[in-house]
Amino acid sequence: MLMSSKNKVARLHYMANSFRMLTAGDHVVCAETGQAIPLEELRYWSVVKQEPYVSADASVRATMKKS
Repeated sequence: MLMSSKNKVARLHYMANSFRMLTAGDHVVCAETGQAIPLEELRYWSVVKQEPYVSADASVRATMKKS
């Protein structure tokens, strides 16, 4: 039986210019908005916080928050 990664949240390790899949899936969830982000559309993340963001705006909002 093959395991499908469709409609499953992926677990990723975010690096400076790419990411590595730790657990198979087809999307991640934006840390700021809670929106699902298909992996093919993922463009913004924080290497330090290891968080994905749906947009540049969401990334800036997350960065402006106190940790």
